[in-house]
Amino acid sequence: MAIIADEVFLDFSLGAAQKSFVANAGALTFTMSGVSKISGLPQMKFAWLAVSGPEDIKREALARLEMIADTYLSLNAPIQLAAPVLLRQRAPFQQQLTDRVRRNLAELDSQLAGNTHVSRLAVEGGWYAVLRIPATRTDEELAIELLDKNDVYLHPGHFYDFPSDGYLVVSLITPEQDFSEGSRQILSALR
Repeated sequence: MAIIADEVFLDFSLGAAQKSFVANAGALTFTMSGVSKISGLPQMKFAWLAVSGPEDIKREALARLEMIADTYLSLNAPIQLAAPVLLRQRAPFQQQLTDRVRRNLAELDSQLAGNTHVSRLAVEGGWYAVLRIPATRTDEELAIELLDKNDVYLHPGHFYDFPSDGYLVVSLITPEQDFSEGSRQILSALR
């Protein structure tokens, strides 16, 4: 069985730095990332796949991937030329975004303090927080109601494959004042 490691959020760890799968030698491993997340440039369409694992299996996988890569359009020349600059410039973006995520997460925790009906799941990294809420209706109905009545946009849990209702996913990259007000409105609507 192969490991597919999507590491687009690896640089956004909120705790101890996480180890990449890129050097995994125990199993065939496909490690993916790209500037869409690590540099905040979704329009650039520059991503990569690193293959590691036992040498014989890795060699066969690379041969098959070469056929697939030759079948599709290659990376365009301007993005290839810009790649070194884009990769060098990612650190300030990542720091700014991580700082905002931490502040918004602290604000959410402050608002959740003492709340007996809403909690959040542990956040290890990335840009999202998952709220555990009472499942009194579908997550989608609640998300639509919050959008229609409160202008608060969030995702129902089923967008992230939660198996049942009772989950909402909020973005932690929202500007801080908007995040604070949106969180207040979410918690108010859930009372």
